[in-house]
Amino acid sequence: VDEEQRFGVRHKEKLKENFPGVDVLTLSATPIPRTLNMAMSGIRDMSTIEQPPYERQPVETFVLEYDAGVLAQAIARELGRGGQVYYLYNRVETIENCAARVAKLAPEGARIATAHGKMTEEQLSGVWQKLLDGEIDILVCTTIIETGVDVRNCNTLIIEDADRMGLSQLYQIRG
Repeated sequence: VDEEQRFGVRHKEKLKENFPGVDVLTLSATPIPRTLNMAMSGIRDMSTIEQPPYERQPVETFVLEYDAGVLAQAIARELGRGGQVYYLYNRVETIENCAARVAKLAPEGARIATAHGKMTEEQLSGVWQKLLDGEIDILVCTTIIETGVDVRNCNTLIIEDADRMGLSQLYQIRG
């Protein structure tokens, strides 16, 4: 069970009630305060991973005013090393305009797509598959990526208007 992320306590308790013989393992990179309190008080067991996975690089975070030059440089650096970019823009109504703006910042030939929660399941599935297959270089998307889509080659995340989000949400997205 991913620690309460889009999966409520009520849901988890219902599963435990319906399947009393099943052990529940809860994993979280950022435990919510209630769960952390339970672990610290001994009600719940907690293990921590002290070392990052092999070859994992530390996450670098930069908080900057909007600067097209810095964005172009970050995108070019990631694509230049063969990586992919998430560009988080959390307004569905104007996401296509944002994608066009990002295209102007990106190196020539960069493949850009959009993804958001108003797309059908089939549309989203197609975009994710193309991203996983390396057919998309830059994904301009909403916060739908916060639910833990793991694209190993996507190592640069740019969040436009991050000040419109909460700190815990940003931490979860960064995760």
